[in-house]
Amino acid sequence: MTSAALDSEAGYGAFERVAGAAESGLLLLCDHASNEMPAEYGTLGLPQSELERHIGYDIGVAGVTRGLARRLGCPAVLSHFSRLLIDPNRGEDDPTLVMRLSDGAVVPGNRHVTQEEIARRIARFHRPYHSAIEAEIARMRTAGIVPVLLSIHSFTPVWRGVPRPWHAAILWDQDPRFSTLLIDGLRAEGDLVVGDNEPYDGALRNDVMFRHGTARGLPHALIEIRQDLIGDAAGEEAWAERLARLLPPMLTRPEMRQVSAFGSRTGPVDPIFETT
Repeated sequence: MTSAALDSEAGYGAFERVAGAAESGLLLLCDHASNEMPAEYGTLGLPQSELERHIGYDIGVAGVTRGLARRLGCPAVLSHFSRLLIDPNRGEDDPTLVMRLSDGAVVPGNRHVTQEEIARRIARFHRPYHSAIEAEIARMRTAGIVPVLLSIHSFTPVWRGVPRPWHAAILWDQDPRFSTLLIDGLRAEGDLVVGDNEPYDGALRNDVMFRHGTARGLPHALIEIRQDLIGDAAGEEAWAERLARLLPPMLTRPEMRQVSAFGSRTGPVDPIFETT
């Protein structure tokens, strides 16, 4: 079962919510699920082929997220707009929130974007996505559950001419509870090269994991899956099945049911995000 919040100004759903049981103990997040654009933005002046690239969204992650939610009966929140419109995995003050240039592509619709337009996109797309996550966390906490957060992303197999050897990677900051279990579990599969904060570092201030995991003391991690492995429905289902097999024993561990304050390598947690 899915639902979407509609932007009252344009009737556009900023996010997709997949219903699931709070008792599952797991909340899936998919920050770059879609390359969709509201009609009034067109393609931001880009050829449609550019939106189909990794700069437009994280290829394969929506299918993995929905498949995993279906198998585990857990809730999920997926974005419903391209990261080129505005990136929900960046803080509102991040200079890369609205990209003017992405992997060699100039984005005409963002090239001269004003602060007023950025504020409009924050209000219409960025904040509703985060509010949906907050609502799911609140629902699970009200049910007496400390939710474990898993954000699902993907990365391009080759970056600037250099092949990437990892099949998957786990990104994390200072809280190792979930990330250590995921890294060890994936490596124990025997057929995967697993990165530990590679090819990206997990300490990004005010990103989704910082805002909803670190700042709340909730166990959390971000998984990156190489896009050639989930570039079709068969690959998406295979990774959803793999994760559905690995995750349940991790979720039952006692340390995953506690609120803890680990802090962040990016600096102190902003009090505005702290919750009890």
